[in-house]
Amino acid sequence: MIKIMTKPLWAALLVGVLATLPAHAYEVIVFSNLDEATNWLKSENWWGEVKRGEQLEVPHAMITGITLRWRETAQGLPVPLKKEVFYRLMLPLIVHANDMVMDRRERLLTAKATMEAGKRIDDEELDRIRQGAVLLRVMKEDEATKLSADSSELAAVIDELLYKLDIIPNGLALGQAAYESGYGTSRFAVEGNALFGQWTYGGKGLVPEQQRKNLGDHRIAAYDWPFDSVRGYFINLMSHPAYEDFRRLRAKLRAEGKPLTSLALADGLIRYSERGQEYVDTLKGMIRANKLDIADGASFRDEPIRFLVGAEDEASAVKLREEINRMRETGELDAIVARMRLE
Repeated sequence: MIKIMTKPLWAALLVGVLATLPAHAYEVIVFSNLDEATNWLKSENWWGEVKRGEQLEVPHAMITGITLRWRETAQGLPVPLKKEVFYRLMLPLIVHANDMVMDRRERLLTAKATMEAGKRIDDEELDRIRQGAVLLRVMKEDEATKLSADSSELAAVIDELLYKLDIIPNGLALGQAAYESGYGTSRFAVEGNALFGQWTYGGKGLVPEQQRKNLGDHRIAAYDWPFDSVRGYFINLMSHPAYEDFRRLRAKLRAEGKPLTSLALADGLIRYSERGQEYVDTLKGMIRANKLDIADGASFRDEPIRFLVGAEDEASAVKLREEINRMRETGELDAIVARMRLE
């Protein structure tokens, strides 16, 4: 399931670096086969049944890709094992995304409190608000550029961002990823790290085998990293007009002080699929059958971030480890991690 990143792709990811994490603040773990990956999961105590009523603690370990080898291997695995591997490796990506959401949400709440106290928010925070307003379709870019700390509409923009920028339950995201990608075995997952079946237009992305002409040149969005797919899914649910029901339901539950659970918020996704209510019922059935709501309150263990990379065989794994060590020394590895936009 974990992808070997060939040198041309590593090099391509050096473009557009936005920031760098502290050097050597993370570890890269290379697996040569599925047995090594599952043994590592077991050694991390990240396997098997978890107890209800106890907060689920997740290793801060991020997969870097999905391979054809996983698709082929998964076909011969017992279904419970295939699910275990997928859910255990997928959940950290979702927890990381929700951590990013809550970090930005706390910043917005702080900015709101600052304004209500009659104080002025700083330029750095104002710039974040502008970027968020464009990303979540609150304002167009030219309008956001004009937004100042003295703007009469700034308070309303912050409130709209707080409405849109909120968590997506971990179990719900797990269920949708499993359903939409066939537990990471779909062509779109293997060829483009696409885990949520998100459409795109404009000639980019992966063409469905049966593309419907009445829907135009729609394609499945492809991504460099699995986490990019998770990020895209989060932005989609938080901003696309089709998911206003989801956002409205989430805001209602939060206002009433009720938990934002997977089963409750699944009811807001009736427009995620052309199957409508049937899709929602199927999704809720998956959440119940696989006890995915256990993951809703999951959090990371107190540990540095690690990246999981897969090689085709032991010889390839040895070479890849050597290449990673070289890139760590030259600083290329820092640049690649920065390109993943995990901050």
